[in-house]
Amino acid sequence: MTDIPAAGDTALRQAGAVPLLPADPGRIGPYVPLGLLGSGGMGRVYLARRADDAPGLAAVKVIRPEYAEGPDFRRRFEREAAVHGRVRTPRAPHLLGTGFDDALLWMATEYLPGLSLAEAVRECGLPAPAVVWRLVAELGEALSALTAAGIVHRDLKPSNVILSPRGAHVIDFGISRAADSSAITTTGNRVGTPAYMAPEYLREGRCDAASDVFSLGCTLVYAATGHAPFGDGTGVDVMHRVAFEAPDTEIMAELAQTDPSLAALLSACLAKDPAGRPSPRQLIDAATAAGHGRASDWHDPLAARLRDRQQGCAVLEGMPVRQSPHFRTPLEPVVSPVPAPDPAGPKRRRSYLVGVAGVAVGAVAVSAFLLTRPELDSPAAAAPTAPRSSTAAVVSASPPSSASASPSGKDDGKKKDKSEPQTAAPEESSSAPDSTPSATATRNSGGTGGGTSTAPTPTATVTKTAAPPATPAWISGCTYYSGTELTDYGDKGQRVVQVQCMLTKRGYSVGGSGVDGEFGKDTRSAVKQFQSAKGLEVDGQVGPNTWAALRSST
Repeated sequence: MTDIPAAGDTALRQAGAVPLLPADPGRIGPYVPLGLLGSGGMGRVYLARRADDAPGLAAVKVIRPEYAEGPDFRRRFEREAAVHGRVRTPRAPHLLGTGFDDALLWMATEYLPGLSLAEAVRECGLPAPAVVWRLVAELGEALSALTAAGIVHRDLKPSNVILSPRGAHVIDFGISRAADSSAITTTGNRVGTPAYMAPEYLREGRCDAASDVFSLGCTLVYAATGHAPFGDGTGVDVMHRVAFEAPDTEIMAELAQTDPSLAALLSACLAKDPAGRPSPRQLIDAATAAGHGRASDWHDPLAARLRDRQQGCAVLEGMPVRQSPHFRTPLEPVVSPVPAPDPAGPKRRRSYLVGVAGVAVGAVAVSAFLLTRPELDSPAAAAPTAPRSSTAAVVSASPPSSASASPSGKDDGKKKDKSEPQTAAPEESSSAPDSTPSATATRNSGGTGGGTSTAPTPTATVTKTAAPPATPAWISGCTYYSGTELTDYGDKGQRVVQVQCMLTKRGYSVGGSGVDGEFGKDTRSAVKQFQSAKGLEVDGQVGPNTWAALRSST
């Protein structure tokens, strides 16, 4: 007999989702959530099926209540959804419906079982030039359809391109623009990802179809080389390079050496003058003229990953919706141990009395410790197993107040492809210093070892009668990823879920979104706090040493 919970959990992860938490909704309009695909500043995205068991899977985006309650925001959301509904192209997911039910503002689109271009490059390697030409043609088709529908994407980048068994697709157009614009209150701000913004948008706030071509050019350069042509990051220096400087000569030379025709076409897409850029139709024609009218197959291991996604989706579609509660992560009940009956009865009364006397001696020792221990507000009790200089280490390791091109706070120059954080530009707030977890959070985590007090140890009698320590919650309750791959700011997926889960159960805060699978500034701050407390190098990155420390029992 098939183990439904195990099969459903495996299929969910194959399909690209993680199990739901108890707080996630059980119903969103006509849809029943199966798993969580991701979350961000505006809301959460769920993998879902229709409650009537109709075929097909949907990606249902639910807007956070603080935005959904505003009538102006809802009108703009619905207006942009109506524009999305006019798009008819296989290069973008079809809109399935929107609604405002039970205080949930949602939008459902067709679910595309694939990887983002950012994930594909990072996890499966660079594609061959023939595959990049395929992206030129298919993403050119996507932009041509958006232009015909009167849509300007404004945030085209590797993480907004999905590669599926059916080809390349553009996602998050229109709605993401409405969501981000709703949050803008300051005149002159620009919302998007600096490394992929068009120069005219940065300089003048003007954005049209030619601006999307520029962003597509940057995205295709990333696909071919693994680097954005003007560098990555959120700093003013990145925006200045995009607005006024030529693309990185080393990156473009690398591309020209691989495929001169492709390099020439993408260089034209990156022209500062919008009039000098090719149209979406010309991109399609260029791919055909270069002999790439017929799509090349996806390369391995990407092709294998996409087949795995398809198989997971097929399993989920074959399960009745009524079995979906099995996919939800259960609450961990607190079970009090029940003492076993004493088989010796009265014969062991004397041993029992001796044991009571031993416990009494231990109680005296513990009372002495409680009377002489440092106060919780003192440094020894507030920091989680940190050396005496931990506070200074956290402060000194925090990003400087000046803007940096590197999301990790390091000046890595132009070449860095780790993140695509959205930002409001040119007004950019500096990062605040990291804060140490509170004493309350540390005590409740049960895992960072408490303070550095040198109070007397309880007597041997108490130690012998104490129950063995339980497996820490960050080990037993976090089973999303078991490897040690470098995980850093801007990453998404199960590796990040694993990091956030372990940090949260250790008492560190990863931000208001909680365990959402996105490595943002709050998660990086929590990683730095943990590294400082454990005496590790404080760089905000989760490498082999930090993975080992997170998985330790102390």
